[in-house]
Amino acid sequence: MITISKDKVRVHMKKLGISTQKELAEKMQMTKNQLSMLLSPNFNPIKSNAVKLCETLSVDIEEIMESEQIELELEEGITDETENEAAFILNDKGEQDFIEVRDVRPERQYNCVELFAGAGGLALGLEKAGFHSNGLVEIDKFACKTLRKNKPNWNVLEKDIVEVAELGIRNFIDSSVGEIDLLSGGYPCQAFSYAGKKMGLNDARGTMFYYYGKILEDLKPKMFLAENVRGLVNHDNGKTLSTMLSVFEEIGYEVRWKVLRALDYDVAQKRERIVIVGIRKDLVEKNNVTYKFPKPYGYELTLRDILQNVPKSDGAKYPDSKKKVLELVPPGGYWRDLADDLAREYMGKSYYSGGGRTGMARRLSWDEPSLTLTCSPAQKQTERCHPDETRPFTVREYARIQSFPDEWEFVGSTAYAYKQIGNAVPVNMGKAVGLSIVNVLNQLN
Repeated sequence: MITISKDKVRVHMKKLGISTQKELAEKMQMTKNQLSMLLSPNFNPIKSNAVKLCETLSVDIEEIMESEQIELELEEGITDETENEAAFILNDKGEQDFIEVRDVRPERQYNCVELFAGAGGLALGLEKAGFHSNGLVEIDKFACKTLRKNKPNWNVLEKDIVEVAELGIRNFIDSSVGEIDLLSGGYPCQAFSYAGKKMGLNDARGTMFYYYGKILEDLKPKMFLAENVRGLVNHDNGKTLSTMLSVFEEIGYEVRWKVLRALDYDVAQKRERIVIVGIRKDLVEKNNVTYKFPKPYGYELTLRDILQNVPKSDGAKYPDSKKKVLELVPPGGYWRDLADDLAREYMGKSYYSGGGRTGMARRLSWDEPSLTLTCSPAQKQTERCHPDETRPFTVREYARIQSFPDEWEFVGSTAYAYKQIGNAVPVNMGKAVGLSIVNVLNQLN
């Protein structure tokens, strides 16, 4: 009997970055049970849902069919958007996808160029991993002042990425093609206009990713690192990420990606980022190297671990009306801990919307990590109230949660400081990813 091969389905899932059976079902707009029936040995695949499966995976039916059913356990039990979830990773090789990085040391000083540098979270993490910065491109004047204040020797290029890409990055840094070890940066997530099936760099024209790609093409570094919000995985039904991966391959890189949790790398925060890493194909062939992601450290920090003896600093304040409500919420609680009539009044229309909305009227607990920090700590939809005091975290507490050192100063108003910190890659997470890249560079001849 002809059936659908789960092994072959899984191969194509991996190519598209689809991590779990549940995620595949969501992309196909069906329930997980329906997908399980589709993949069962008793199912006749020549039906409409099988066609939908092929469309989702961009394959012909023959590519996922065989005459004998092969049993395969796909990941189960990984829930979507819960506070205690593990990173949703398609992990077909188990721990072979990861490497212990805490003992990795650079065999020489590696260099890097960073785009969209912000306040320096990723750049500082990479420096701690062993990278010397040849240049950091950033357009925000306050972020640039922050970088210069803390690292006077860094080559901070306060310029529009469009200008840098069009004039050529090598007009701003002292480097020849192929000499840079790493290009890093986190470009904004934007939809593309699709001109054709190939989905090349021109499809991304007009987006910040396009200019990241142009600079990558211009520099041809040994490796690149791109990081972004977790939502990129499903952005525009996965087409955005698929285009990015296609472009990176087209430029000449072997690419791997995963969603990683900052919580796994010495950061007391439930923040997730997609990490995309590429090695230039000629180096892969010459040195037979494979990139592996940093292995989780095996423990999780809480607010109690990291918010001891924090230097005093400015902080936002709640309006009296909000403060009165939050004073009724216990540590670790949120709007469901309020009386129903008060919850209705406080939440307004949001009370009747779907989802858990666990960020509303939320007071954190000392014995848990922070939720993902935002750029504005007093927003109604994303409150992160201090465990004991009815206030948002101060600027220095914010910085501690993002694993910035206490001596790292943020230039600008309190609001700009929050914005710079909230937009940053956690320093310790950047260091872990940086060490995983150093592990590859150490192997290159």
